[in-house]
Amino acid sequence: MPAPAPEAIRVAIVGGGCAGMAAAFELSRPEHEGAYEVTVFQQGWRLGGKGASGRGPGDRIEEHGLHVWLGFYENAFRLLRECYDELDRDPRKYRIARWSDAFFRESSVGVAEKDARGDWQTWLACFPPGEGEPGDPLTRHSPFTVTHYLQRTVELLRTLVFSAAEAGTAPGEPPPEDAGAAERLGELGSQLVGLAGLVTAAGLMEALRLLETLLANLPGGSAGPALRLVDTIASGIGQVFERAVEHRPDLRRVWEIADLTLAILRGSLREGLATDSRGFDAINDRDVRDWLRQHGASQRSVDGGIVRGLYDLALAYREGDARRPAIAAGQGIRGALRMFFTYRGSLFWKMRSGMGDVVFAPFHEALQRRGVRTRFFHRLRRLVPSTEGGAPHVAAMEFDVQAEVKGGAEYEPLKWVRDLPCWPSEPDWEQLEDGEKHRAEGRDFECHWDERRVRGLRLEVGRDFDLVVLAVGGGAVPFVAKELIESNERWRRMAENLNTVATQAFQLWLREDPEELGWDGGPVSVSAFEKPFDTWADMSHLGPEESFPVEPRQVAYFCGVLDDPPDGAPMEDADFPRREAERVKQAAQRWLDEKVQGLWPKAHRRPGEFRWDLLVAPDEEPGSPPEGADRSRFETQYWRANVSPSERYVLALPGTIEHRLSPLDDSFDNLTVAGDWTDCGFNEGCVEAAVLSGRLAAHAISGKPDLADLVGYDHP
Repeated sequence: MPAPAPEAIRVAIVGGGCAGMAAAFELSRPEHEGAYEVTVFQQGWRLGGKGASGRGPGDRIEEHGLHVWLGFYENAFRLLRECYDELDRDPRKYRIARWSDAFFRESSVGVAEKDARGDWQTWLACFPPGEGEPGDPLTRHSPFTVTHYLQRTVELLRTLVFSAAEAGTAPGEPPPEDAGAAERLGELGSQLVGLAGLVTAAGLMEALRLLETLLANLPGGSAGPALRLVDTIASGIGQVFERAVEHRPDLRRVWEIADLTLAILRGSLREGLATDSRGFDAINDRDVRDWLRQHGASQRSVDGGIVRGLYDLALAYREGDARRPAIAAGQGIRGALRMFFTYRGSLFWKMRSGMGDVVFAPFHEALQRRGVRTRFFHRLRRLVPSTEGGAPHVAAMEFDVQAEVKGGAEYEPLKWVRDLPCWPSEPDWEQLEDGEKHRAEGRDFECHWDERRVRGLRLEVGRDFDLVVLAVGGGAVPFVAKELIESNERWRRMAENLNTVATQAFQLWLREDPEELGWDGGPVSVSAFEKPFDTWADMSHLGPEESFPVEPRQVAYFCGVLDDPPDGAPMEDADFPRREAERVKQAAQRWLDEKVQGLWPKAHRRPGEFRWDLLVAPDEEPGSPPEGADRSRFETQYWRANVSPSERYVLALPGTIEHRLSPLDDSFDNLTVAGDWTDCGFNEGCVEAAVLSGRLAAHAISGKPDLADLVGYDHP
């Protein structure tokens, strides 16, 4: 464990989510030679923030929601890979010893939508492997530019139109029954060529090649020729397809992709995004759907499953209202293009255990080795600003100490489960002073409404800390930084434009696999399904990681937004979290009775009645019949309402992103911010945004990492 330098700068990081961990990891690097003495202050007993997970009954993995990493998470994978390399775990002791043990590739994704009869249909796509793996050094020019994105959209158009023709498949000829996703896509593309009789296949090929050349020269030339060519290509494809989809529903999705792609090309050229220093941020004043329609996308396309899926994955609904989708156009388009065009290895990467197990436990272990101290059970109550001595700064921090560890020892948060250190779903009460009393009182250390404490703690600048990294969840900022907001115009504008949404999730452990329930799409993640649980992921690979006496044949995660009560969350009503959890439970039960048959046709005993005996309890003994075959059996499963301010998901609404604070902002001399609620260059709620922001916060303090080393930081 390296000792801090004699005059080490004391950095207090408040919040142990992805942003806080990234900042701590960067500031504690050996290259700094102990220049920073880092302490992480964490409410409750575990790290992770919105990505925290725990082990509950039967060692089951209990998450806040669905956590799947995307193949463009370059900064997140880079730091995690470095963390695993540094730990150099012994595979004889640790079941997950390398980052490659912790993740596996998931290339299939699906979007659901209703057909003309009102029945749910799911469109599945299998994305080919991307070059390299996320976190590898970039070996060519940056793919994170508007020009590169536009060139890739043209490549997509060429794939849609010509892949089957180049493979020699005749237009309209059905593929063999065992054809893969590429063959199915090619067959549809071939039909597109055959239907677009206004333009020959050779002519379209040449036109698209010419368009790629024009796009490559955009920064130094006029967008006019490229725009005129896009319009010509669009009319050649569009006139026929708008009529064709009325009679050929199987072509609708191909047309939607082509239509949306053409709208992105047209809008980017019309508005000069490739030459505007703001890039996609220049259009963040509008909603994605509005911007797409403005630039020629059909109403059918913007209402289709592809666009709805993008809103669902971003939980992009004002106040959790499914009737009010909203996401800033620039960030929405950037997110979609980065997701589909810059992934490496695989579009999705799924974890082989809980996010707490494979992400935050390794980070905690590595940071401990480096000498970073984590002070658990410290809830930030107040940041105290001051202008004494000149510039505005944070003069003090006030905490509630929620619990004390016996004998003044350091709290040991992890427990071993099947050769892997994991976070439990509740604290280790035996380590705590009056632990049994706290347990009997039902203390919930992570709940905003549980304000019980054993004492207060005030830390003073100069005496206890020098610099602060505020890395709490965005929804908590107005509560802990109230005086900063009141005293500073930049902070006030940020707070007024910081919008969050509550979320809900439930997990099922079932005795029949998806195929037995009528699903024929293989392991997959599906979005754009029936509200309120519009996103489903088959997580059956986690079953062997848990310790159920009866091993489930399927593990399923469902999630979505949770609509706010009409008057918002009552901050003085301590019973509110319990009522919201009950609301989620009842909604999940109704949804299983009434909606899930769109995914699992055989999951019902009769219409409107879910087969509750499918559910496996964590304490069920082999050979014993399941007790209860009604809704009460749902009590054996896991669900949660993410309603505490720090748990709420941050929205990227139109007209708000420009008001975000950057970690590089200098409103307060000794304070920087970190989190997916900040202006970090990828302004959307996700792991990558949080890690990128944490690395920026470290740069604001130490000058490292270099901004050029922040992958995808395509910000002015």
